[in-house]
Amino acid sequence: MKAMHYTLDQLNNASTDAFVAALSGIFEHSPWVAEAAAQQRPYASIDALHSTMSGAVETSGETMQLALINAHPELAGKAAVRGELTDESTREQSGAGLNLCTQEEFDKLQALNRAYREKFGFPFILAVRGYDRHGIIANFESRVNNTRADEMRASLDQIYRIARFRLDELIDA
Repeated sequence: MKAMHYTLDQLNNASTDAFVAALSGIFEHSPWVAEAAAQQRPYASIDALHSTMSGAVETSGETMQLALINAHPELAGKAAVRGELTDESTREQSGAGLNLCTQEEFDKLQALNRAYREKFGFPFILAVRGYDRHGIIANFESRVNNTRADEMRASLDQIYRIARFRLDELIDA
C-alpha cells in the first residue's frame, strides 16, 4: 500500500482531526504525540515539526514514554510472523531484510527479544534503516548488556529516528 504524501502547508492548514489522522502513524500507536503537535502549528520545517513531536514525548513523563516504547513491535517478533505490524513497521522491517532471516537468525532474534524484554520490561527498538539483519543482531547483542536507564534513553532516541524517517516519507519538502 502506498503511503499518502502531504506538504507542510497542507498539514499546517488541516483541521486538527485531519492533522492527527495524517501524523498518527509517526509515533507507533500513539496519536497523542500528533495531538500535542497539532496545537503548536504552523510549522516552518519538517525539523520544527519533528522537534515539537519529540519534545512532547520528552516532557510526557516516564509512564507515557514506556507506553510509547511498548507500542512498538519486537523485531521479527510474533506480530511480524502473524502479519499484524503497522504498514510503517512492515516496510521498515522488510527493508532491513528481517523477513529474509534464516531459521538460525530468526531463533537468535527470538531469544534476544525474550532476554531483552525480561531484563528491561519493554521491547528492543532500533531504527533499522541502514542496517542489515546481521547489523541488527550485533546491535541487539551489545545493547542487551546496558542498564535500564541507558536503554530507556536509547529506545527514545531510536523512536525519534524512526519518527524522522517516517516524517520524511510522509511530507514532501
